[in-house]
Amino acid sequence: MRILLIEDERELAGALSAALGKHGIVTDHTMHLGDAVELTRQNHYDAILLDRRLPDGEGLRFIPELRRTGRDTPIIVLTALNEPKQRVEGLDLGADDYLGKPFLVEELMARLRAVLRRQPNLSELKITAGRMVIDPLHLSVTVGDTPLDLPRRELLVLAALAKRKEKTVLRSTLEAAVYNYEEKIQSNALDAHISRLRKRLTDAGAEVSIHNIRGVGYLMREE
Repeated sequence: MRILLIEDERELAGALSAALGKHGIVTDHTMHLGDAVELTRQNHYDAILLDRRLPDGEGLRFIPELRRTGRDTPIIVLTALNEPKQRVEGLDLGADDYLGKPFLVEELMARLRAVLRRQPNLSELKITAGRMVIDPLHLSVTVGDTPLDLPRRELLVLAALAKRKEKTVLRSTLEAAVYNYEEKIQSNALDAHISRLRKRLTDAGAEVSIHNIRGVGYLMREE
C-alpha cells in the first residue's frame, strides 16, 4: 500500500511514516497543498492522510480540488480540529473519515482498512499465485495453510509481482512499491530482495518462479 501524508509537523510525520512502514505501507510526505496536488498527478495512492492546518492554507481545500480531477482516492483527515462541527465540515466536503489528534496507529490502520474495503475497484484484495495467498492489507502470506514469514520489503515486492503475475513488471514499478520518493535506493537493492525471495519461495513450495527480464524488470510465473 502506498499513501500520501500531508502534514506540517515534521516530527509527527516522521514517526507516523515509520510506524506505518512496519505495517508494509510506503508513505510519501509533504507539508504543502501545492506539492500534494502535484504528487497526486505523478503517483497512484491507495489513500491520503490530510492535516487541516498547513503552511499554505486550510487542508480541507485539497479535497474538492482532488475530486475535480476525477480521483476518488480515500481521504482520512488527521487533525487537532476535532469539534463536532469541524468533523461534520470535513465529512461534508468529501473526506472518507475524520480522526482527531492524538490517535493510536492501530486505530488509524483499522480506519485505513475500512475505507479501502469500501472501494469498489480496490486493487489490494487478497492475491493468489501458485500456492500462495497474499493479504496486503494485513501484511501476511500463506503457502497452503502455512504462514510464510517475510521481511516487509520482500513482501511488498512479492505482492507487486503476484498482483501482475504472468506480466513483466518494470523495475521502477517495483521500487515505487517498496520505497518512498525521498529514499535513496541502492542500485542492487531490488535484485537482492528478488534473490532472497526466490530462495524463500522455493523452500516453501510456493509453486511460482520469478524471472529477470534483462534491462526491463521481473516477471512472476506460476509453475
